[in-house]
Amino acid sequence: MLKKLVWLLLICFLLLAAGWYFYVKSVRPIPRDASVATNWPATILGEPPYSSAAPGKPAAGGTSAAEPSNKKEAPATEPGFVLRQGETLEYTANLPKLNSTVASLKIVAAEKRGAGAKGSWHLQAFAHTENPYRMVFELDDQFDSYSDAGSMTSLQYEMHLSERGQKVDSVQRMMPSLRDPAPDGVTAARVLPGTRDPLAMLEYLRGVDWSRTTEVRSPVYDGHKLYETRAVLVGKSAAVSVPAGKFNAMKIEIHVMDNGTEMKDAHFLLYLTNDPTRLPVLLEAVLPVATARVELTKSQ
Repeated sequence: MLKKLVWLLLICFLLLAAGWYFYVKSVRPIPRDASVATNWPATILGEPPYSSAAPGKPAAGGTSAAEPSNKKEAPATEPGFVLRQGETLEYTANLPKLNSTVASLKIVAAEKRGAGAKGSWHLQAFAHTENPYRMVFELDDQFDSYSDAGSMTSLQYEMHLSERGQKVDSVQRMMPSLRDPAPDGVTAARVLPGTRDPLAMLEYLRGVDWSRTTEVRSPVYDGHKLYETRAVLVGKSAAVSVPAGKFNAMKIEIHVMDNGTEMKDAHFLLYLTNDPTRLPVLLEAVLPVATARVELTKSQ
């Protein structure tokens, strides 16, 4: 039973950085060779347009809570979120029933690179299980995301995994077109336009102007398969207490759909601070057997 609880917690914990990947992994092995999204084109092609615009600027047809019909001038708002190069966020994951840390996670905005007029972000996440749980599931993983600096749509997603002594390296170039060949040395991940990997999706949600938008949708590619995600603002002000301190935060509910059907065995809530830093201070996941918490311990 303990092993099952720990595994479920790891799935929730890594959702913050690459959780959709681990969700799939719980029922399907990691591909040992180059793979592409198995459900391209997904059924979500027929859904309303996804928000592939820059954060804070809803895509045409998207849900906007402040899109007035009389076109009155919108009130002034506080400065929007700007990702800071070198930002490092550290987290711990735990099940309150166990009363101990199961795993640690670090997310780094490693570098902003120039690429013509757009530029891109290199995002990284590092995940490790902690003692004594390493005896149950030894995990030391690294994820690298290269994403468009404006829209946070993914350009390349890498997984460098070390789990129970098995190592896997996967480098996948996001390619919406079926016609374009993959560059040498990487795999072509055939995805929908506007697709984000989990790391890019997290940063995108931080950049959304939630004073104007109550819901955003995006395809998310987890390294093997495409999912539809729907993030909904369900609370504008919530008191959150984590090891890093006490915060006033927005409460965002995250729904994950597989081929149009919502995953029912987990419910996720993301808390972002109500200030320009938009720090992701807490992720809660309510599972069939327990509630898991991923808490911010340090930001710099």
